[in-house]
Amino acid sequence: MTRPRIVAYSSLAIVLALYVVGGVSVPPGSLRHEVQTLPLWFPIIAALEKNELAKWAALPCLVFWLMIMIAIWLFLLGWAHIVSGHFPPLEIAMTLVVGAASLAGLYVIARWRTTVRPITASGVVLLFAILQLLAFKLSLIPYVAHR
Repeated sequence: MTRPRIVAYSSLAIVLALYVVGGVSVPPGSLRHEVQTLPLWFPIIAALEKNELAKWAALPCLVFWLMIMIAIWLFLLGWAHIVSGHFPPLEIAMTLVVGAASLAGLYVIARWRTTVRPITASGVVLLFAILQLLAFKLSLIPYVAHR
């Protein structure tokens, strides 16, 4: 399998796992998770089209989701209270899927050499870091969070 496809499938695995979480959340929160994952759709599509910008768009999104999963795991282990809440077994399983997909994508990104100019790569990384943070922030608005 090619590096772009692995990045696409890793990103798609995160999207699907978060949709599962949204579907089983109480109250259901699928809109929240749909908003949170919007930035991942660009690297999914771009990577499937073998566009090298996919690497740079996926990078901050994968790092973001890995950090969120680590925060959840630290909470579940009682080691840190960065996040809080109740995590049923299916949601815990989905944190493992998101974490593994993030690690797999980041591993491939580290080995994927592109011809994208450094200034362009930096701009795309910054743009998608902002988009991912903004999407997460928007997902916390009560109207979105409870739909």
